[in-house]
Amino acid sequence: MKIILTHEVSGLGTAGDVVDVKDGYARNYLVPRGFAIRWTKGGEQDVAQIRRGRKIREIATIEQANEVKGKLEGTKVRLSTRAGDAGRLFGSVTPADIASAIEASGGPKVDKRRVEVGSPIKTLGSHQVSVRLHAEVVAKLGIEVVAA
Repeated sequence: MKIILTHEVSGLGTAGDVVDVKDGYARNYLVPRGFAIRWTKGGEQDVAQIRRGRKIREIATIEQANEVKGKLEGTKVRLSTRAGDAGRLFGSVTPADIASAIEASGGPKVDKRRVEVGSPIKTLGSHQVSVRLHAEVVAKLGIEVVAA
């Protein structure tokens, strides 16, 4: 099945790409989660619009990505959230929380879709997350989760 990606999907492509995937993968995973739309003849206009939006948000060159990576890795990020007595959080820390904490601590503005959390953050303490700035540049960022 031919689909148009609306978000970046690891191993598949970036927003605006037209890719061919198995029917079940598209029908059961990509389309319901909003990562893709079905390809149609009129979809070329959608592709152009998605690419324009991506170009505005995207870091264009590897040099820019490395510059932002340096700023990110030099930033100390503290995220305060509600936690129980044993240090377990009520819920978990989301990529949107991390992106807003980076900006609040004086770091560069980062799109929440670029933040990759390996396993859910559900405890207080130091945690490591990745921020994919460019296809070839990934910044490793340490965050400190503290009780509010």
